[in-house]
Amino acid sequence: MTTLGIELTAPRLLGTVFGTSNIVWANIIGLMLLYLTAGYFLGGRIADRSPHPATFYRVIAWGAFTGGLIPVIGRPVLRVAARAVLNVNAAVLVGSFGVVLILFSVPITLLGTVSPFAIRLAIRDTQTAGSVSGRMYAISTVGSILGTFLPVLILIPTVGSSLTFLIFSGLLLTVALIGLAMLDWRRAVALLWMPVVLAVLGVLTQRGVLRPLPPDMTLIYEDESAYNYIQVARWGEANVLLLNEGQGIHSMYYPRYPDFIVTEGTWDYFLAAPFFNAAPFSPADVTGMAMIGLAGGTIPKQYTAVFGPIPIDGVEIDPRIVEIGRQYFGMNEENLNVIVQDGRYALAVSRNTYDVIGVDAYRLPYIPWNLATVEFFQIARDHLSERGVVAINVGRTVEDRRLIQALGATLKEVFPSVHVIDVPNSCNSIMVATVQPTTPENLLANRALLPPDAHPLLLSVLDSAYRQIRHDPLDGPVFTDERAGIEVLTDAVLVNFVLSGSGALPCQ
Repeated sequence: MTTLGIELTAPRLLGTVFGTSNIVWANIIGLMLLYLTAGYFLGGRIADRSPHPATFYRVIAWGAFTGGLIPVIGRPVLRVAARAVLNVNAAVLVGSFGVVLILFSVPITLLGTVSPFAIRLAIRDTQTAGSVSGRMYAISTVGSILGTFLPVLILIPTVGSSLTFLIFSGLLLTVALIGLAMLDWRRAVALLWMPVVLAVLGVLTQRGVLRPLPPDMTLIYEDESAYNYIQVARWGEANVLLLNEGQGIHSMYYPRYPDFIVTEGTWDYFLAAPFFNAAPFSPADVTGMAMIGLAGGTIPKQYTAVFGPIPIDGVEIDPRIVEIGRQYFGMNEENLNVIVQDGRYALAVSRNTYDVIGVDAYRLPYIPWNLATVEFFQIARDHLSERGVVAINVGRTVEDRRLIQALGATLKEVFPSVHVIDVPNSCNSIMVATVQPTTPENLLANRALLPPDAHPLLLSVLDSAYRQIRHDPLDGPVFTDERAGIEVLTDAVLVNFVLSGSGALPCQ
C-alpha cells in the first residue's frame, strides 16, 4: 500500500514544477521499478542471512521513515527548481529533477525488500510454500489497490501531496513499531525518535508556498485537487489562475472592474473565430457555444459580453477549479451551464448544436490526446450548426511549428478550411476550422459590416486577427484514436529545450 501510495503521489509532488508529461511519468515508473528490483534482490539475501522478525520490522521502519523524508527534503529542492524555471536555467532544472528522483531510491528499495522477507518468515514447511506465497501476494495486491485509490481519490484532494506521503509513512511506521513492541517493547522505544523527527521536520519545511510565483504576482489561494495543483494570484489588477508547474495563465479576471473583459491575451482571439464565415455574418448569428476547458470562465464571460446571454455549455473536468472560478473569477453568468466532466465525453453525449466550439484544454507539452484526434473533431463537427466553427488554442515554440502543422492536417480530415492566428506577444496560436469552405478575407468583409457601436473588443480583435493570420503548410501527421502520436511530438519540444539550453522556454 505504501509503495503504490508513494508512486502515485510522486507525480503530484514533481508536477508542481516539472509538469505531468509522459517523460515525467516514464522516469517515475521506470526508476520505481528499478528500485523495487534492487529491493526484491536484497530482501531475499537479507532474509536468508537474518531470518528474524526483529530485522524484518526494522527494515519496514527505515523504509517508512525514509519515505516520510521525501516531501521534507524534496520541497526545498523543488523550490530551487521552480526558481530555475522562472530564470530559464536548464542545468539547475535537470539537476533538481535528478535529485528528487534519487530521493525515492532508498525508501522504495527498502520497501521492495519486504515481500521476499515476509515470504521467507511465513514459510515454515515447503509443502505449504505455494499457498503461503499465494496468500502473501493476494494480501499485497489488496494493499496495492488501497495505495492506488487512496492518494488519488481521497488524500491528495483532502490534505495535499506532502501530508499524503507522511500519512502513508506514518501508517507503515506504526505497523513496524507495533511489530517490534510485540517482540520486545524496548526495541520499539529505541525507534520512537523516527515519528518525532518526521513531525518536526514536516512542520518546519511544509510552510510557505510550494512553488514560488514570479516577483510581480502575489498569492491569493493555493490548493491541490484530484487533478491539479492550483494557485490563484494577483497580477496587477487581475486575478490569474495558474495550474501545476505554472508556466501558463489559464484564466484572467479583474475583480474591481467585473465588466472589463479585455485581457490582451489568447482568450480575446476566440471572439474572431465565427467571423471566418462568409459575409454577411454578424454577432446575432452566434446563438450558442460550447467551451471545452472552461477553467475560470474567461472566454464564456467575453462571449456573453460581446454576443449577449447566449446559451453556453462550459466543460471542466476539475470540480475544484469550477469552485475557484465562481469565487475568484466571477464565473456566475446565468447563461453559463457548467458541466463537470471529461470534455470529449461531455461533447459526445450532448444533444445541443453550437455555432462555436472552443477548446482551451491544451498546454505544451501536455495535450490530452483524446481531444486532438480525427474522431474527436468529428464529434465536434456533428455538434456544429451549418455555419459552425471549432477554435482551439495551441501552444508552440518560436521556431518549431510542427504541432500547428500536425493539428491542421488532422482538422482538415474533417473540416474543409483551417486558419491559424498567431496571438501577438505570445507563443500561442488560435486554430479555426469551419464547417463551410472559408477564406481569411471573410474577416475583413464581416469587420466592415459591423456598426461603429459594436463591442470595441470585437472590433479590435478582428483588426488584429487578420494581420496575424499565418499560412502554415498543414501537412503534418494525422492524429487518430488508433495512432495518436501527439505525445511523441509534444515530448520532443520538452527534450529539445532541455538539450539545447537555448535560454528560451517552450512557449505556452
